[in-house]
Amino acid sequence: MGKNAPMYVVRRAMMSDLPTLHKMSKMVHFINLPPDQEIIAGKIRNSRKSFVRAANDAKSVHKPKGPSAGGGISEKTAMADIFMFVIEEMNSDSCIGTSQLVSQMGGPGHPNVCFKLETRDKYAKDLKVGTRHTVARVYLDETGPTELGGLIMQPSFRGHKMKLGRFVALIRFHFIALHRKMFRPTILAELMAPITTNSESLVWDALGRRFIPLSYDEADRFCQYSREFMTELLPEGDIHLSLLPPGVRAQFGEVGPDTLPARRMLENLGFEYHGFVDPFDGGPYITANTDEIDLVKDTFHATLGASIEQSQTDQAGIVSVLTNDGDFRAVQTAFQIDRSGKLRLTSDAMMALHADVGVEAGCTPMRVPIETGRGKKVSKPATKKAAKKSSKKTSKKTAKKSTKKKVASKVGKKVAGKKVTKKKPV
Repeated sequence: MGKNAPMYVVRRAMMSDLPTLHKMSKMVHFINLPPDQEIIAGKIRNSRKSFVRAANDAKSVHKPKGPSAGGGISEKTAMADIFMFVIEEMNSDSCIGTSQLVSQMGGPGHPNVCFKLETRDKYAKDLKVGTRHTVARVYLDETGPTELGGLIMQPSFRGHKMKLGRFVALIRFHFIALHRKMFRPTILAELMAPITTNSESLVWDALGRRFIPLSYDEADRFCQYSREFMTELLPEGDIHLSLLPPGVRAQFGEVGPDTLPARRMLENLGFEYHGFVDPFDGGPYITANTDEIDLVKDTFHATLGASIEQSQTDQAGIVSVLTNDGDFRAVQTAFQIDRSGKLRLTSDAMMALHADVGVEAGCTPMRVPIETGRGKKVSKPATKKAAKKSSKKTSKKTAKKSTKKKVASKVGKKVAGKKVTKKKPV
């Protein structure tokens, strides 16, 4: 990134972002960011409280209290910690993208409703013919995983050379690592299935609507307030997908073209599909073990040292600061871990974070489109272990150089006055 290139910051969503977030919500069909200003405003308020809780070093997951027969999405997120991130160009007036993180989605007494796809083998002895069928069954998940959601970028910033969509997506894993006790052992991502140009779902029209007399949009919106109608109206037994048209069957577990990059990114992080799908559109649910994700394992806390020049940096990644009153800011930047273990950034990065020397920061060494002082982009992500050992390695190298100089000095004295011929390297 050049010296005069714009810097982009991820921060917590604020009420001033409401108009922009409402416009973004109309671009996609996300259940966790519906085109409803009142619901989005409620999420922003809950997010503010959650960031303050994180700033006060919360030691546990904010769990739902009391059973609920069919609480909607809004109720479930209100009972948990929800973090709404937005990304903006520094000193601009509005955000250009957003993502969400819910500490625990549901739990005992607050099940999440989905379809579990299973296979059934049939065999006729007299015909000596066997068949295999895929069936869908209503599944109530009460494990209460941490959930990712609400990832949207303004169309003009998709495919940006600074990989801004990736930044606002990965910030969630960075934050989970820094406040690990606030999140669950499993992370869930509900991915968007293919949707028609009219914002309809072939799966819903061919299956869901046969049992629930609502349009796809109506059912989706009503889920914000209740999900009880799903368990009451959907069949309890096997639903044979072989009865559906081939084009509809093919959409179960698949995602639309706009969601494919997000799916690949998450699968590269270790997320897997285990046959659970959305009961409305058949979109896949993919999960990962929180502590097995490399970005979570590699993230660490460090104290900010004095600023340095870009030429002195030797690593790159995501660096963030969370103030005592819950203001969160993060940047993609080059940095250096000095001999004392201090995290050293450029003055521009310090200004973007609104941070001073001595403040505690979070750091995730990783591949980002930022040049270090070496004059090239980081090709191999540094690890937390490597960062901690940086000062030890430096002291060892210094000691080795000192030893070599002493040996060279002794040898020089012995061969003084004699002509020494250097050997050619083999």
